[in-house]
Amino acid sequence: MDESTQEITTATRRDFIEKLGSTVFAGLVLGGVKLAAKGTEAASSGAVPMPASPFKIADHADQDVLIRMQAELERAMKKAPKERRWGMVIDTRKCIGCHSCTVGCVMENKLPPGVVYRPVIDEERGEYPNVARTFTPRPCMHCEDPGCTPVCPVQATYKRADGIVVVDYEVCIGCRYCLTACPYQARTFDFGEHWTENAAKGADGAFALASGRAYQNPPNFEYGKHYERRGDESPIGNARKCTFCTHRLDEGMLPMCVSTCVGRATFFGDLNDPKSLVSELAGAANASVLKPEAGTHPKVFYLS
Repeated sequence: MDESTQEITTATRRDFIEKLGSTVFAGLVLGGVKLAAKGTEAASSGAVPMPASPFKIADHADQDVLIRMQAELERAMKKAPKERRWGMVIDTRKCIGCHSCTVGCVMENKLPPGVVYRPVIDEERGEYPNVARTFTPRPCMHCEDPGCTPVCPVQATYKRADGIVVVDYEVCIGCRYCLTACPYQARTFDFGEHWTENAAKGADGAFALASGRAYQNPPNFEYGKHYERRGDESPIGNARKCTFCTHRLDEGMLPMCVSTCVGRATFFGDLNDPKSLVSELAGAANASVLKPEAGTHPKVFYLS
């Protein structure tokens, strides 16, 4: 390309850009004038102009899910127990594996060593370098057709009217048949261990630290009862499991694992309420249950 041709091309490009800039500027000014006119017209009529949106905003979009679930819980508690069916939904896409639900459950129920109601299963999938980790919290499934209840020789474990599977510690003989029958390994046995068994002790035989002694004293309030951890009294020697925090539910509070979930990955409510959050999520296309082949119809659903 010679110099004269290059000068013509440069001049043409400059003219095009100048004309384009003028057109865009004029369009912006004209658009601003039109918007201002519409705003003035709307203001004179008392209306507030809002831009049209192609998306519909959900009814609870501006509300923390905990607030919504608490309101739904209070609504469900107004119904008769047999009209409620408690369920849980866990979004594995939101779970970050922080174990705050596990820790919250241990503290709420004063769980001893070896007794865990809500472990979080940590799995690594794929082959290096294409690997990913998934976290699966696993509480009791509170099945519609639980395999643990029919094997109990003394009927110590049964399903409440609201669908929660419970254990009567005063009746349980510790045979552990239910532990074997549960396809989800959601039950553990209380062997009577204490966290402070190996702690240093003073001359009087008590724990060296006052905080250590105090730690042993707080009672357990599972099922709304008062259990001191001493000797071989219940729940020592019994099968134990997640209760959906019945002692909290009966007082109108959400389960502890739901309240402590930092990622808002755990949802709880009445599955018999079609307007509840858990009903919406449990019916989603990406909702599933663990081991559907077991035929127990779990009431804990997973989103993936």
